[in-house]
Amino acid sequence: MNISIFGLGYVGVVCCACFSRDGHQVIGVDVESTKVDLVNNGKSTIIEKSLEEQISISVKNNLLKATQDYRMAINHTDISFICVGTPSLSNGSINLAYIYEVAKQIAEVIKDKESFHTVVIRSTVKVGTLKACQEIIEDISGKVHGKDFGVVSNPEFLREGTAMHDFVNPPYTIVGTNSETSKSVLTSLYASLDAPIYYLKPEEAEMIKYANNNFHAMKITFANEIGNICKENGVDGHVVMDIVAKDTKLNLSPYYLKPGFAFGGSCLPKDVRGLIQTAKNLDLKTPLLSSLLKSNFYQIDRGLDLIYSTGSKKIGFLGFAFKSGTDDLRESPIVGVIETLIGKGYDLNVYDSNVHLSSLLGKNKEYVNSHIPHIYKLLKEDVNEVIEHSEVLVIGNNAKEFSEILPTIPSNKIIIDFVRVDKEKTSKDNYIGICW
Repeated sequence: MNISIFGLGYVGVVCCACFSRDGHQVIGVDVESTKVDLVNNGKSTIIEKSLEEQISISVKNNLLKATQDYRMAINHTDISFICVGTPSLSNGSINLAYIYEVAKQIAEVIKDKESFHTVVIRSTVKVGTLKACQEIIEDISGKVHGKDFGVVSNPEFLREGTAMHDFVNPPYTIVGTNSETSKSVLTSLYASLDAPIYYLKPEEAEMIKYANNNFHAMKITFANEIGNICKENGVDGHVVMDIVAKDTKLNLSPYYLKPGFAFGGSCLPKDVRGLIQTAKNLDLKTPLLSSLLKSNFYQIDRGLDLIYSTGSKKIGFLGFAFKSGTDDLRESPIVGVIETLIGKGYDLNVYDSNVHLSSLLGKNKEYVNSHIPHIYKLLKEDVNEVIEHSEVLVIGNNAKEFSEILPTIPSNKIIIDFVRVDKEKTSKDNYIGICW
């Protein structure tokens, strides 16, 4: 393929080397003559293992050249990768001026091109950037997206020091586009990589890189805070975290990485408070750990705001144990939501077969009677009674019966789902998901 790559910084020059290594004809584009001259002389613009050797080979084999002439580059290629910088502004947001400038340049040139052109954003950008670039290109060129050109979000996952290896060994390849032609182009381009390709909506693809990098930052910070507590207790933090990382069933797994409602139960809230207090007793600061309960309370407030926004006072809860398959009500976040609504005078009905059964058998009776007798009075034995009486139904845990009931709920009832009992549903019409 014939590829132009805008921006000869870290991401751009690695792309130049790797695509040309695969036999593609690559033209690197940059406004700085120094970078252009370096590449044309077989040199790298950054220090990276094996990068300069590959650039030298590609230039000698006439598979790679660089230029400041963007018109020539676009006219001689079918795919343009935008790899320019997106530096931070003073308020922390990112500067997209360079992205939009390249989009304008591409639009100016493809105005007179007859062939289909694919525009790929490789830089890290905020949600909505691809759509904005699509509109810029359509406005300036007069071309139609999907017919004359296509835009793609294709975030990179390169680590400094191992970028060449990471390029050909990614965890996956993300292709976010609404253009079937561009989807096919990217599929063909990355066919040689031994990694799955995930085809997403552009906005989902744009969010992936931010989610990944913030997750990495969180893990590093978490390990450091645990390490500090370990150090002050005479414990080797590396030993502790090495064992934590060996648990791939829960710790390093998708299990707890599903957006939804707040955590609760007998363990997590108690143990977070316990570790934070341990750190305080050692005069240690734990900004990340100390934020966990605050963030958890915010998710409860967010759930309440969704209920308030309906304007209805007749609310039914389907499930209020903190987890399906259990009757445990200790620190259940749904209990907090229900108690808040009771205090505000809402008309409530509650259904949870496990809680009802355990209260009858006495297993949970003492807790119910001593802590939440006002909620127990709202508990109904028949789920249909709750559905019929309520205008808004809140799904509080992912018991299997609720996924079966969901399609039968009348369309005049508003459904607020805290747990996503149906993995295919997203917020639409009378259905509202808390994070989807």
